[in-house]
Amino acid sequence: MENIVRKIISIDADGKSLGRLAAEVAVSLRGKNKPSYVPYKDVGDTVVVKNIDKMKFTGDKMEGKEYFHFTGYLGNLKKMTLKEYLIKRGPREVLRTAIMGMLQKNKLRDKQIKRLRFE
Repeated sequence: MENIVRKIISIDADGKSLGRLAAEVAVSLRGKNKPSYVPYKDVGDTVVVKNIDKMKFTGDKMEGKEYFHFTGYLGNLKKMTLKEYLIKRGPREVLRTAIMGMLQKNKLRDKQIKRLRFE
């Protein structure tokens, strides 16, 4: 079995938009920036995101972007705008949710998202 060398990548979120930041982090978590990348192996790095409070949201996302949550009961599809989601959960969870949507939906996603840190 080969040894996977993981680096710690520090990313400053100051002035970066949500989607572009999430895409950059997702690529590093998956390891797509490495020559040894294969889709079925977890070869990504650990990512530390700093200054998350200074992340910017472009356009009309505060009122227009909605997050959905299904409780499991009939007719109970809950939705929140980005503004409500920021107040209730904070910017860490907003970025984490965006990154989760960009990672592969399989067993590797849980391992990859655990290497995401915030400062």
